[in-house]
Amino acid sequence: MPYREKKIEKLYYSIGEVSEMFNVNPSLIRYWEKEFDTLKPMKNKKGDRFFTKEDIETFRMIYHLVKERGLTIKGVQKKMKENRDDTVNNYEVVMKLKEIRELLVGIRDEM
Repeated sequence: MPYREKKIEKLYYSIGEVSEMFNVNPSLIRYWEKEFDTLKPMKNKKGDRFFTKEDIETFRMIYHLVKERGLTIKGVQKKMKENRDDTVNNYEVVMKLKEIRELLVGIRDEM
């Protein structure tokens, strides 16, 4: 059996890397960090923020609700406080459907 190198994944991402992932300003990330209790990146003594994969997924869900679905920040806060599990499940379903759509579009384009 041939040896396969494991893909190295980062444990922590800087605020700059996260802002590039979502094509937003770092100030938006800092603002949402203040507004949403669920978004709590780790900070070092210098005050630099380091985001884990879970933080990025939380940010992705907030981004989806605010930017893609058009909810207000207050609306997202209320939605996440009242029924966080339903919100997370709906978000995961939407992401899976997007993946399936991309796959099907890719298959169609190859034909």
